[in-house]
Amino acid sequence: MCGIVGYIGNQEAYPILIKGLHRLEYRGYDSAGIALINPSGDLNIYKTKGRVSDLEEFCDSKDISATIGIAHTRWATHGEPNNANAHPHYSETENLALIHNGIIENYAVLKEQLMQKGYHFLSNTDTEVLIQLIEYIQTLNHVDVCTALQLALGQVIGAYAIAVMEKGNPDQIIVARKSSPLVLGIGENEFFIASDASPIIEYTNKVIYLEDEEIAIVKRHEQPRIVTIGNVEKTREIIQLELSLSQLEKGGFPHFMLKEIFEQPHTLRDCMRGRVDVTCNNIVLSGILDHRERFLQAKRIIILACGTSWHAGLIGEYLIEEICRIPVEVEYSSEFRYRHPVIYPDDIIIAISQSGETADTLAAIELAKKEGAFVYGICNVVGSSIPRNTHSGSYTHVGPELGVASTKAFTAQLCVLTMMALCIAREKKVLPQSRILELLHELNLIPDKIEQILNANDSIQKLSNIFTYAHNFIYLGRGYNYPVALEGALKLKEISYIHAEGYPAAEMKHGPIALIDNEMPVVVIATDNDMYEKVISNIQEIKARNGRVIAIVSETDTVVKSIADYVIEVPATEDCFEPLLTTIPLQLLSYHIAVNKRRDVDMPRNLAKSVTVE
Repeated sequence: MCGIVGYIGNQEAYPILIKGLHRLEYRGYDSAGIALINPSGDLNIYKTKGRVSDLEEFCDSKDISATIGIAHTRWATHGEPNNANAHPHYSETENLALIHNGIIENYAVLKEQLMQKGYHFLSNTDTEVLIQLIEYIQTLNHVDVCTALQLALGQVIGAYAIAVMEKGNPDQIIVARKSSPLVLGIGENEFFIASDASPIIEYTNKVIYLEDEEIAIVKRHEQPRIVTIGNVEKTREIIQLELSLSQLEKGGFPHFMLKEIFEQPHTLRDCMRGRVDVTCNNIVLSGILDHRERFLQAKRIIILACGTSWHAGLIGEYLIEEICRIPVEVEYSSEFRYRHPVIYPDDIIIAISQSGETADTLAAIELAKKEGAFVYGICNVVGSSIPRNTHSGSYTHVGPELGVASTKAFTAQLCVLTMMALCIAREKKVLPQSRILELLHELNLIPDKIEQILNANDSIQKLSNIFTYAHNFIYLGRGYNYPVALEGALKLKEISYIHAEGYPAAEMKHGPIALIDNEMPVVVIATDNDMYEKVISNIQEIKARNGRVIAIVSETDTVVKSIADYVIEVPATEDCFEPLLTTIPLQLLSYHIAVNKRRDVDMPRNLAKSVTVE
C-alpha cells in the first residue's frame, strides 16, 4: 500500500533512504517524503506530491546531512495526493515525525477529541491524528516517546506499520506494526527499517520480522529491543534472506512487467524444483503430506483470495474438483469475512496472496481459524504475515514481483494449485498412478512450452498496434479458460486503462452480445479441448455481428484460423494445464497495448502492489 524505509548508522542516510523509496515505489507513488535529524539535532521534513524523483528534485537545495532518517512513498487512502497529505507528518510542536502504512479506523473520533484540546491539523490524513495523539499523551503524562506510543496504540483501532523520530534524539527510531508488514535489517553497526526486504538486501541479508502489536526501539550501537504494546519484552529470531540484488533490477528490459513475463519459464521451474522429481515419477508437497489426514478427511475446500489471486483460485476450483473430487468454493476474501459464512471444522481453507499481506485475506484467515478450519497458505514472500498465520502452506518461489500487475506470481500460483491437486489425488487414490505420472510429465514440459510462446513476442507487439486505440474489449473462454479470460481483461484494465470484461463464452448470448460491432475487439481462447466445438459456435456468432476476433488457438488448429481475424498460437497440452499457456499471450498483448498508449506500465494509476488495508 505505502512504502516505509528508515536508516540509522554511520553512513549518510539520505542516499540510502531515496534508493529505498525507489525500490518501494511499486507500493505507492502519488507522493513521497523524508524526515532527517541533522548533526545539530534539528528534525527536518521534506515532502511533495508526485514520484520519488520529484522528492529528489525538491530536496536539491535542502539540508540533507544526517545519519538517521525515515522516508515514505504513499498510495493515498485519506486525503487526496498533495503536499500536505504526504508523509512524514509533524506533531503540533514539530518535535516528533511519523510515517505510516495502514488505516486508523477510529481517527475521526480521536481527531475531534484532540481538536477540542486545542490541536490543529494541516492534513486530511489519519496519520497526522496518530502523531498528534502520541505527542498529547507524551506531554500529558511526562513520559518518553516509546511509552507514549504504547499508550496511544492502545487507543487505536486499525492497521499500522509506523516509524517515529524525535527532535534532539539522533540516536533512536521507534517502529511498530499491526496487520501491516515491517522488517528490520541488521547490519554492521547500522540498522534498516522497511516495508519489505527490497530496500535492505543491498546492505544486509539479516532481518527481523515484527509481529502484530510489537514495538521495536532501534538505537544506534545497540541491538533492537522489542516490546509489546503492553510492555512485555519479546525475542525475535534473526532470519537470513535468500533474496539477491539482481532480482530487483530490470536486467535490460524496459519494464519490470516485461522482465517478469519473460521470467516465467524460469520461475515455474523454481516453483516445481524439489517438489516434482527430475524423472517425473513423484511429487512431494510437505505442507500437504505433513497434514495428510486433514486433506483425506476434508469434505470441502474454500479458496480465499483477491484480484489476480482470485482468478488463480477459480482455476484451482476446476483442478481440485476434477482431479481430487472434493467440492470447492472460491470466495473474495473481502466478501467472505463480512457475510457470516458457514465454516465447518473439517473444512480446508486455501488462502492465496502474492504478498502474503493482503488485509482482507488475513482477516478471513483469522475468521476461519476461529471456526476450527485448517488453513493452507499460498504466497510468494517468505516471512510475510500469511505464512506466519496459517497452519501450513507452500511458497511459490518466484522472487520479487515489482510490476504492480501480477504475471509470474499468477502462473506460479496455478503451478502450486496443480501440484496440490495431484498430491491430494495420489493420497486419496482417486486417480490411477499412471495418470498422475502422465500429468506430472506434462507439467514438467510447461516451462519449455511457455518459452515457445514468448518467441512470438514480436508478432504480438505488432498485433497490439492495431488495437491500441480501442475503447472496450471483451474476453471469452470456457472451462479452465474462463478464469483466464477474466485475468486477461483485468490485465488490460490495470495497465492500459481500457475498459475490458471477461465472460464465459456461452454467456455472451445472455447480454454481452449486444455490445458486438465492428469496433469491438473480442479475445477468444479457442484451444483444442473438450469445449472446442462450442467455442467455434461462439466465434461464428461474433463474426455474424461484425465483431473483430483475436483468437488464442492450438498450433494444430485449422478451423478457428479460417474464421478469426487474428490468431496467436500456443502449444498443445492437457486441458487442466492450458491456463499456464493461454495466459502468456494475454499478458504480452496487454503489456504492448499499454506501452503503445504510453502508460506507466509498472506503476499504473491508483494501484499499488500490496493492498494492506481494506
